[in-house]
Amino acid sequence: MANHSACQNDASKACGSGQKAMEERLEAFSLDNKNTQETTTTGVKVDNRNTLKAGCQGPSLMQDFAFQDKIMHFDHERIPERVVHARGVGAHGYFEAYKDWSDLTAADFLRNPGKKTPVFVRFSTVLGSRGSPDTVRDVRGFATRFYTDEGLFDLVGNVIAPFFVHDAIKFPDIIHSGKPKPSTDIPQAGTAHDTAYDFFGSFPETIHTVMWALSGRGIVKSFRQVDGFGVHTFRLINEQGKSIFVKFHWKPLQGLSNLLWDEAQKIGGKNIDFHRQDLYTAIDKGDYPEYELGVQIIEEEDANKYPYLLDPTKLVPESLVPVTPLGKMTLNRNVENFFAETEQVAFCVSRIVRGIGFTNDSLLQGRLFSYPDTQINRMNSVNNMQLPINRPINGVHNNQRDGYMQTNIHKGDVTYFPNHLGGNAPAIAEENQGGYIEYPEKIEAGATKIREQVSTVDDHYSQAQLYWNSLTVYEKQQTVDGLRFEVGKSVDLGVRKRMIDVLNHVDNGLARRVAAGVNVPLPDKVADNPGHTTVGLSIEERPHPPHIKTKTVAILTAPGTNVKDAQAMYDFLKKEGAYVEYVGPALGDQEGLEITQTYTTTSSVLFDAVYIPDGSEAIKILTTKQSTFPYGEPSVFVMDAFRHCKPIGASGAGVELLKLSKVEGGEKDGVFIGEQSSGLLDGFKNALIKQRYWTRLALDPPM
Repeated sequence: MANHSACQNDASKACGSGQKAMEERLEAFSLDNKNTQETTTTGVKVDNRNTLKAGCQGPSLMQDFAFQDKIMHFDHERIPERVVHARGVGAHGYFEAYKDWSDLTAADFLRNPGKKTPVFVRFSTVLGSRGSPDTVRDVRGFATRFYTDEGLFDLVGNVIAPFFVHDAIKFPDIIHSGKPKPSTDIPQAGTAHDTAYDFFGSFPETIHTVMWALSGRGIVKSFRQVDGFGVHTFRLINEQGKSIFVKFHWKPLQGLSNLLWDEAQKIGGKNIDFHRQDLYTAIDKGDYPEYELGVQIIEEEDANKYPYLLDPTKLVPESLVPVTPLGKMTLNRNVENFFAETEQVAFCVSRIVRGIGFTNDSLLQGRLFSYPDTQINRMNSVNNMQLPINRPINGVHNNQRDGYMQTNIHKGDVTYFPNHLGGNAPAIAEENQGGYIEYPEKIEAGATKIREQVSTVDDHYSQAQLYWNSLTVYEKQQTVDGLRFEVGKSVDLGVRKRMIDVLNHVDNGLARRVAAGVNVPLPDKVADNPGHTTVGLSIEERPHPPHIKTKTVAILTAPGTNVKDAQAMYDFLKKEGAYVEYVGPALGDQEGLEITQTYTTTSSVLFDAVYIPDGSEAIKILTTKQSTFPYGEPSVFVMDAFRHCKPIGASGAGVELLKLSKVEGGEKDGVFIGEQSSGLLDGFKNALIKQRYWTRLALDPPM
């Protein structure tokens, strides 16, 4: 039986501190059914294999309390899914500051280098339902909870830096436009339809974020390889009361990567849980994802240099304000129970700790209300913060009482302040006693109450241009391909024309390339693109880690495969930290090779690279029609790997499968051929480090 009394109120004292406190907290609420007998929820031992009846063939009886207990609980197991970010995956970990950042902030977790602050992270898609595929095109959430000794800090961001709208009052509009059509509830988990692009084309402040989402940033390969952004501008406040503006950034130490759209769609059919499984597997194998937390720092007196500082539809270019790394987060533990942890975690932007403050970003201000409101709706109680995953690790002491599902047993009669009967407890915490620091921000003199758009929002296009200009030619092609697909799904010609007009204000060449694919006349130039660029936006130009840990490789085999050749590549890659699997016609032992996937249970899109070992008899099997792969799966396997720009290797007779799959090129194109695998090892490893050979992509001719 779970024993959580010791951790109910003051976990920092009862259960240790830091990461250990968090682990012990969750363990105290955990239940294990091993070596137990079944009971009802009231603790009565029962046999519930059959309902209680009036005779073996008679009617079930209403007095069957065991049946009622079981079926009623089943009927109420589901809670409302999130309106946005319904589908997600979570993991536990810890954060460590690199140094004492007392000059920047009073936040304790940023002032104690080496101290491990427990965290819980939830990655998510935005538009889709809980059952939608992982690899849809979307903005995606990157929400982090820090369980600090001073309370909870929820950094609720996205994997894309800007947001579609600057004012929270437009948030329902952007979500309604992207969600499935009310008439048919389709399409699921995507914006490739009329209503989304009707809104984008009619409300051009969305174009900057649309550009990010339609590039590789919108179809990530792994949550272990994504940037994270706080989106808004926050304040850091130190003990002396000095404030600075900051933009929060997460930088993955695993590097960045993205999928191609064809690849993403196929993964959605082959493994709907691709991103979830990827994260779970890496953590289970001890390859813990790591992310640096950094901030762009802008002094209060320099704020006027960045007039868009409080506009969430824009970013501060890293070329102007570099990111200062503050510390590192490591995700090292998977959840024990998805519902209790990942589903019930209730992130709220309003949860901050001393030393961190809000700004007048109007979208941020709206989120401060909306997030607690939606969590109360989902959990059906203001007491949702008493759930184990939501409880802070320090003590909670206030005069808030009762409500649905109250689990605390508060002592005493005093539930108000001030009081004499209770000794004025809980006492007020002044700033110099560890209380929250309210920054005394000056309010604009003579300000009037008014409904008006922030002036910086009128510039819809300069940062969309900045993003477009900062991409490589191959990333631009992927963005064009994404726009052709999405805009092309709009049936209404007027919707397509308006979207092309918006794109034309970003870049005429971009607009003409997209227009050519969606049956819209090629537009004339209406705006100049000055060609400004910045660092930090291109995925392709981000440095790659100098290793191949967690890279997935398929070795294609059949009876007759040269076992020595296959084993040499397998052993080398596994020693280097890659996840390697033998694929064959049937599971189990195949002439000494342990086949863990078949040509019908897996696919090229689920791997980072493909290798075909020598073995003439095996290649004969793989290049002829077989009942174990009736659709030419081995050839399609290789062909897709080539189309998707992945490293491919073949030795000896394995080259014949490359020819059948129409694979061309040499090592500079990511195709490695040799007599034996031993001569390909280092080159193949370096190709995996590079990840993709984008030169295989077909590029548009000049327009």
